[in-house]
Amino acid sequence: MSSLVLGFQEMEKTQLLLIGGKGLNLGELSKIEGIQVPEGFCITTVGYQKAIEQNEGYHALLDRLTMLKVEDRDQIAEISRKIRQIILEVEIPSVVVKAVTHYLSQFGDEHAYAVRSSATAEDLPHASFAGQQDTYLNIIGKEAIMQHISKCWASLFTDRAVIYRIQNGFDHRKVYLSVIVQRMVFPQASGILFTADPITSNRKLLSIDASLGLGEALVSGLVSADCYKVKEEEIVDKMIATKKLAIYGLKEGGTETQQIDPDQQKTQTLTDQQILQLARIGKQIEAHFGFPQDIEWCLVDDTFYIVQSRPITTLFPIPEANDQENHVYVSVGHQQMMTDPMKPLGLSFHLLITPAPMRKAGGRLFVDVTPMLASPDSRNMLLNTMAQHDPLMKDALTTVVERGDFIKSLLNDQKAPSPNRNNTDVPEEIENNPTIVHELIKRSQTSIEELKQNIKTKSGSDLFDFILEDIKELKKILFDPQSTAVFMTAINASHWINEKMNKWLGEKNAADTLSQSVPNNITSEMGLALLDVADVIRPYPEIIDYLQHVKDENFLDELVKFDDGKETQDAIYDYLIKYGMRCPGEIDITKTRWSEKPITLVPMILSNIKNFEPNASNRKFEQGRQEALKKEQELLDRVKQLPDGEQKAKETKRMIDRIRNFIGYREYPKYGMVNRYFVYKQALLKVAEQLVQANVIHEKEDIYYLTFEELHEVVRTNKLDYQIISKRKDEYKLYEKLTPPRVITSDGEIIAGEYKRENLPAEAIVGLPVSSGVIEGRARVILNMEEADLEDGDILVTSFTDPSWTPLFVSITGLVTEVGGLMTHGAVIAREYGLPAVAGVENATKRIMDGQRIRVHGTEGYIEIL
Repeated sequence: MSSLVLGFQEMEKTQLLLIGGKGLNLGELSKIEGIQVPEGFCITTVGYQKAIEQNEGYHALLDRLTMLKVEDRDQIAEISRKIRQIILEVEIPSVVVKAVTHYLSQFGDEHAYAVRSSATAEDLPHASFAGQQDTYLNIIGKEAIMQHISKCWASLFTDRAVIYRIQNGFDHRKVYLSVIVQRMVFPQASGILFTADPITSNRKLLSIDASLGLGEALVSGLVSADCYKVKEEEIVDKMIATKKLAIYGLKEGGTETQQIDPDQQKTQTLTDQQILQLARIGKQIEAHFGFPQDIEWCLVDDTFYIVQSRPITTLFPIPEANDQENHVYVSVGHQQMMTDPMKPLGLSFHLLITPAPMRKAGGRLFVDVTPMLASPDSRNMLLNTMAQHDPLMKDALTTVVERGDFIKSLLNDQKAPSPNRNNTDVPEEIENNPTIVHELIKRSQTSIEELKQNIKTKSGSDLFDFILEDIKELKKILFDPQSTAVFMTAINASHWINEKMNKWLGEKNAADTLSQSVPNNITSEMGLALLDVADVIRPYPEIIDYLQHVKDENFLDELVKFDDGKETQDAIYDYLIKYGMRCPGEIDITKTRWSEKPITLVPMILSNIKNFEPNASNRKFEQGRQEALKKEQELLDRVKQLPDGEQKAKETKRMIDRIRNFIGYREYPKYGMVNRYFVYKQALLKVAEQLVQANVIHEKEDIYYLTFEELHEVVRTNKLDYQIISKRKDEYKLYEKLTPPRVITSDGEIIAGEYKRENLPAEAIVGLPVSSGVIEGRARVILNMEEADLEDGDILVTSFTDPSWTPLFVSITGLVTEVGGLMTHGAVIAREYGLPAVAGVENATKRIMDGQRIRVHGTEGYIEIL
């Protein structure tokens, strides 16, 4: 066995760098008992390296290619073409020719072969690279095969393969190509089998595409295929396509496209028996690899041949469960307005704090709502909560319940009364005491000051015990019944106002205007406070100019070199003392806080200087307050005209007061939590510094890839297998590419909800109305807060906003988000600032283009592109 050429049976699992992903999988397939794989061999990457190692022109061009970015399309095309030319002209080393000749004589050089590329960065669990390199069918004779080996090598540098590598961060110098030479089979039918449904991700549903002749017609999109779905040994769905064309192999080599007889065009490609047989083969292959597979198959004289199997890389992982029962999970990220993955330390902190039954998957958290859905009482409560929070989730959960067979109902015969979400009973001490909000805030602040003092004395293992104790204090504050009662009072009052004003006056979402500029909202105050920072800097052109060009992380220290620079420095430091623990994705303790990277705030400060006049924060707040008071007066006047108007007005006034006194506090518990997180984080980073000095970890941030418990153990023992960190860093990169579902089942099925709405314009993009009003403006599609360059009057379109985005809200006139509901932070702040907003808009950042003029209907919940 030479390292230049290997037969399928000679390949080992460890030889990815020799034979590439496709070769590796074929070697594995050919060893599974009962699976038919056309025989063949593989010219390893050593052959490719031998062919090009001495070629100076090739290496010079490769160096140039490595410097390019995706945008440099013309240069990529030019350099790639030259590299392909060099590879096609290079002489195949004689040792390679000799080894190939030897294997061909064993298999029979008179036969036809498929010559296929297999790259070392292909068919990997996290990047499929499918279709990036070339395949040649029905090649006959040694000379032709040698020629096509060169063509396969050259296909490593097609434009699409090069661009794909740049996008996925693969080094061109480290990706090599092996070539598979495999006996041709001439099938009556061929196609693709997914052992998990590629549309819904359901792991129990197999999906088979089948067409006549060779699979190339299907892969290249020439023909439509039959599609069969199989679940637990039963065909559950069939779609028979009209098949007008098929590709067949020619005796003398090559292929041809043939027309199919009209009377054959509608026949089923595979019989039911064959469909079930193929499904069983698929399940056997999946069991061998231990992961859902995308399999290419051929049918020859009633025998199925498998010509390729690769992992399906697009499936979202299933939250882990300890049993075989059915489960339904809802995404925590969609409720917390942070659908990015979290690092292990961030996940473990969240798990220490929450009482809910949480499960991890794909770097995200999910709540197992199965027990709640099983009982009619708790089911109604859950669905009503979801209706407020995220109607798409509610719709998806309703779909699961209506199936009737997925969740065992505890009391099917009982119709539970729907809980009254407009519960207006409020404890007296809250109703008659608006100062209760100040008391709760003071309690939280005192507790945080004590924590800051006490944590200074802790180190090593003691620090971890101390944090665990303090988390009990955090939970007490977060789940304090009095605290919850305060903001629930305001939320229930908002529902009451919206319902009654709509019923009595035909006025929709009246509570939105009444919520503008309320006191004690720590998050909206944060946006206005950054306007005040802009006021301090505005008189100093020299400092503004410095900030416009600053790149240095330590820019704050440099400010004192300017006249009046101290004043700017103090203003930013004061802001950071109060809000510096915030940042995008702040529920993940590992995310970089503003205090850790103050330069993040500079673009927002400059935007405020450009877009606003001095004293804008007071004017904005006062304007919102006046609008709310005006709306209050108008509603009360109109209600008084109704039958029994005095009584109704009295009740309405009471609800309005509740909204204005208490809705601002809705934002405070999270602020308190994030404040504590930052104190913990700073203490843990000191521990990380000691671990770096002791050579246990390479950099401080490595601790983010350990759970809280694991980190505690590392600190206790001063030992760590560093491979854990490397592996988790790779996993995190993979998780970043995944889109988390709102609702997923234990079968891996992703259930998408729908908005049920009528009478909308034909082209409307539908979402959830979360803040009233209609506004037109320029759409600014922004995925990363640091890249925000807003003009006054822009409409912000983004995937999600958490409190850290609030400073941008002062510059915009409307908001569109992909995630969120009535009571998520972005919606609360949009209402308080009087911004029309629509949330929960599926794929908004792809469907709306940056710079387009759009109209946001915040009252009805849809967007029009103008």
